[in-house]
Amino acid sequence: MKYISPILSGALCLAGVTTGLVMPKTYAVDRSYSLMSEAGINFSVYEHAATNSRTRIVQNSGICETTKGVKQYSGYFDVGTDQHTFFWFFEARNNASTAPLALWLSGGPGCSSMLGLFQENGPCTFNKGGGAEPTLNPNSWNNFANMLYVDQPIGTGFSYGSDNTSSTVKAAPQVWVLMQSFYSNFPEYKNRDFGLFTESYGGHYGPDFASYFEYQNAKIDQGTVKGDKIKLVALATQYRDYLDYAVNNTYNKLIDQRQYNQLLKAYEKDCEPALNKCTSVQGQNDACKAAETACYNAVEGPIESGKNFNVYDVRAAEGNFPSDAYMQYLQKPEVRKAIGVTSQYQECADAPYDRFDSTGDGQRSFLNMLQDVTKTDVQVLIWAGDSDWICNYVGNYNVVKKIGGQEFEKAEMKDFNLNGKKMGEYKTVNNLSWLRVYEAGHEIPAYQPEVAFEVFKQTMSKKPISSS
Repeated sequence: MKYISPILSGALCLAGVTTGLVMPKTYAVDRSYSLMSEAGINFSVYEHAATNSRTRIVQNSGICETTKGVKQYSGYFDVGTDQHTFFWFFEARNNASTAPLALWLSGGPGCSSMLGLFQENGPCTFNKGGGAEPTLNPNSWNNFANMLYVDQPIGTGFSYGSDNTSSTVKAAPQVWVLMQSFYSNFPEYKNRDFGLFTESYGGHYGPDFASYFEYQNAKIDQGTVKGDKIKLVALATQYRDYLDYAVNNTYNKLIDQRQYNQLLKAYEKDCEPALNKCTSVQGQNDACKAAETACYNAVEGPIESGKNFNVYDVRAAEGNFPSDAYMQYLQKPEVRKAIGVTSQYQECADAPYDRFDSTGDGQRSFLNMLQDVTKTDVQVLIWAGDSDWICNYVGNYNVVKKIGGQEFEKAEMKDFNLNGKKMGEYKTVNNLSWLRVYEAGHEIPAYQPEVAFEVFKQTMSKKPISSS
């Protein structure tokens, strides 16, 4: 999984609710329908005039989700001249007609949402048994919600075409258009609770996408933009603090106190001043790119080169969990045809990553946007697995304290229990919650699926997290 390595970045999951326009359960008047065949695949095709987009869909492929009566759809959102974004949508296993809607976007930038689907929270998994075929996931998030997985930006996963998106800010309008295309094709979801969950580089995606959604909502209210409102009510995120985690984590100390002191001096001398020149989303590309180089050389590079460890789970060296067997599965011709795939799969593609990297996007701070979200009625959850190095809990908690202020810092830290077992620790004040998940690496739903599912349900229900 690719990642850019600033001192503050991380994994994010974002949940919200669509409470604006209540749309009738009828097809949109600006949508036309046709059939087409491409590469031996029969697609249903829907044209959406308002966003100048086209959606190619195959229905009920029987791949991954085999629960009787549960519908699924997959295919492409075709937007613009040559932009083809792959999606896979699973209806909820329970109460699909009233269940909320959640969108999953993996990080990277440039990593496929199939990572989340197959390794973390989708209807099927390869994490149990190690076989060549998936098994049903009992903790799939579509037990509770209708789940939409999208490969973005272009060049990620099964998505293909021409695209010059080189920053989080430029990606936000594209995701908004994709959601408008989705609502056009599935109008029955326009008045459902809506959640956006992202991971890893989502520490950038989430706050900015949330801000853009709210901006578009205001334009819709003013009548200057045509579309469906996406009003957010809950947010969850992770950030990093390499030095303190490296010396203090209880699983595998990566540096000693002497090394810590040396690296702290390097951080203060080289990294921090460079970051201060890339102070916001609007920071200059050259300054932000220079900050990336300075901080890697001062902090991250020396730690990672000094000891062999898995950046996603410091408890072990590089391993094969979560299972990557899903990639071979997705290369099977019969699977690709069934889900309507017309391109080669790239788990974490170089092209999107390189475009974002060229602008220093990974060094830009979205903390102000995140703090603005906490000042609304959005329910905010910041969480982290405590064996994850790349988006570690030390940095996450520092962010929570910064945006939560003295009231949050003074609040009591409590045990997070599930089924009578202590699984972590949490703190909640007003609409802001913190959760440290024990014995969990970077992909929390893979390591602690029951905990992740419980937290997902609470967040999608617009509630602060609580021990159960």
